[in-house]
Amino acid sequence: MITVKQIHTKKEFKAFVKFPFKLYENSKYWVPPIITQELKTFDQKENPVFNDADAFFFIAYKGEEIVGRVAAIINWLEVKKQNQKKMRFGWFDFIDDLDVSKALLDKVAEIGKAHELEYIEGPVGFSNLDKVGVLTDGYDYIGTMITWYNHPYYVNHFEAHGYRPEKEYIESQFSFNNINPDSFIKANALIKKRYQVKAINFKHTGEVMPYADTMFDLFNKTYASLSSFVEITDIQKEYFKKKFINFINPEYIKFVVDKDDNMIAFAIVMPSFSKVLQDVKGKLFPFGFLKLLKAKKESKDVMFYLIGIDPEYQNKGITAVIFNEYYKTFSEKGIENCIRTPELADNMAIQQIWKHFNPKIIKRRKTFRKELQ
Repeated sequence: MITVKQIHTKKEFKAFVKFPFKLYENSKYWVPPIITQELKTFDQKENPVFNDADAFFFIAYKGEEIVGRVAAIINWLEVKKQNQKKMRFGWFDFIDDLDVSKALLDKVAEIGKAHELEYIEGPVGFSNLDKVGVLTDGYDYIGTMITWYNHPYYVNHFEAHGYRPEKEYIESQFSFNNINPDSFIKANALIKKRYQVKAINFKHTGEVMPYADTMFDLFNKTYASLSSFVEITDIQKEYFKKKFINFINPEYIKFVVDKDDNMIAFAIVMPSFSKVLQDVKGKLFPFGFLKLLKAKKESKDVMFYLIGIDPEYQNKGITAVIFNEYYKTFSEKGIENCIRTPELADNMAIQQIWKHFNPKIIKRRKTFRKELQ
């Protein structure tokens, strides 16, 4: 018999976070989260997203054994400001038992109906800076710290429960050694002269902070047209600065400003922590933190996490300025592989940015939707 329980205590949340460690204990490709960071994500006192969202967390039991989990989420900015009557769900993991996945999704549906929402979509997080999508192809590639990994049977469960694909995302990679810099080095000089723009580079994290709020404002402006977008609020900016900036090498953050020093473009690249996260098994102490610092300095794989260009400067070659700066930085660091994190498959603008690098699609993922009737 399957029992689904809503959780509230610290002990229960720790069990919620640690369930995938058992589910994927024999996987070479699953990358565990940092346990303490994951717990903070779900803590209403720590995560300011709860100022504009409600979340309900459930664990499924078969007897006394945990066999599944899910977070049911309502983002009220999305519901009230955008009139998207969406019931979100994420952190959805389960054994290969249709009764388990159905019992968890039924809880999500109950909450959606109680709040008069119109449809369910997931897996998604609270916002655009959270993880998204169930993996549908590319199971034999290692995951990243900013994506979910899942067993192939997950897709079958969605289909069996009457869910249909809603959005598709792609992840790609390309070898840095295969990059031909001619495509952007010459254009870099021309673009700088034509539009009177310049690149800003950093050596220390403290140098980045004065620009961080402006970057998030530009992020909101750049991504506003995407169907999945929910704006980042001022209080969330502070949270994300604390959560992400320390994981990023300052030299991997690039800004472009106009002649008046107004930011018109940004790009954020992160070192890959996948292998070291597998090694430390989600624990920062006693040695996990030191291993992460080592990987931050020495990783030869990088992830293109975010890139944004002011709509007024799109299709004007500004990416040549950004790529020229990264080419110099990556050459010095001896970078070998560049990985692109999930991008909407129908976002042709972002795909055009990468056309000169011959990227190979290595993973596909989707969100699934079901109407609430």
